[in-house]
Amino acid sequence: MIDGFTETRIDTGDVTLSVHRAGQGHPLILLHGYPQNHHCWARVAPAFAEHFDTIIPDLRGYGASDAPPDDPDHTVYFKRRMAEDIIGLMDTLNLDRAHILGHDRGARVTYRLALDHPRRIAHMGIIEIVPTGDFWAAWNADLAMAAYHWTFLAQPHPLPETLIAADPEGYIDHTLKSWTLAKDLSAFRPEALASYRAQAADPARLHAMCADYRAGATTDRRIDEAETAQIAAPTMFLYAEAGFPARSGDPAALWSRWCADLQTASCRSGHFAMEENPEAVTRTFLPFFRAR
Repeated sequence: MIDGFTETRIDTGDVTLSVHRAGQGHPLILLHGYPQNHHCWARVAPAFAEHFDTIIPDLRGYGASDAPPDDPDHTVYFKRRMAEDIIGLMDTLNLDRAHILGHDRGARVTYRLALDHPRRIAHMGIIEIVPTGDFWAAWNADLAMAAYHWTFLAQPHPLPETLIAADPEGYIDHTLKSWTLAKDLSAFRPEALASYRAQAADPARLHAMCADYRAGATTDRRIDEAETAQIAAPTMFLYAEAGFPARSGDPAALWSRWCADLQTASCRSGHFAMEENPEAVTRTFLPFFRAR
C-alpha cells in the first residue's frame, strides 16, 4: 500500500489495528485523520523511513483496523481511548518512547497521548488542528459553515450515517475537494481515493467515523475544558494557509497555552498537507524529529 512498507495486524489489548511499518532508527508513529487512513502518509512516509522506524497504524474505526460500535456515552471513540490503542501498540512492539506525528483526528489522539502518557512521547508533531475545546470555543458563523461536519457527523445515530450512505462516494469526494486549496481531487493518489471511498461505503466504518465526531462534541470537549496540565514534549505545529486552524484566530497562540516547548510553521496548502504539499511536511518535520 505504501512503497517499501509491510502490513501486519497487531492486537493492542482492546482492538486490533492494521499497521504499516518500514525503516530503522528511533520510532516515529504517524497518525492519520478523517476521512482518511494510512494512505494519506504515502507521499511522505518513505522519506521518514530513511531516518526512522516508521509505524503507521489505521486508527480504530478506520482503514483495516477494528471498528467496534459506539456506546451511549461516546467513550469508544474518545481520544483518550484511541491514545490507549497507540500505547498498547507501543507495548506490543516493545517501544518505550516514540516520536508521534498526527494530522486532523490523529493529531487529537497525539496531544491526548502526550497529556495522559507524557513519558511515552519524545517529540510531538501536530498538523492542521487546534485543540478540540479551543476549536469549539472559536466558532462563529464563518467557521461553522466551513466546519459544518463537526456538528453534522455528531448528530445522533443514525441520521448522518443514513444520509451519507445514500451516496458515500459523492460525500467523500465533496469533502476532500472542499478542503483542498485547489478545490479538486488532484492531490489524492488513485489508491488513496479508492480507499477513502470504500471506507465510507462500509457501514461499520461510517458509523465509527461519526462516533469519532460524537466523542469530539461531547467527551473530548469536556476533557479538554477540564485539562490543567501542559504538554512537556517538544512540539512542532504545522498549519495550512487555507486550512481550518488559520480560520480560528491565532492558532499558534492557542497551542502556546498547551505546550511548554512549541515551534510553529505554515505552508501553502489546504487541509490535507501531506498529500497537497508533501515537501513542506518533510521539510518541517524531518529536521525537528532528527534533532532529538
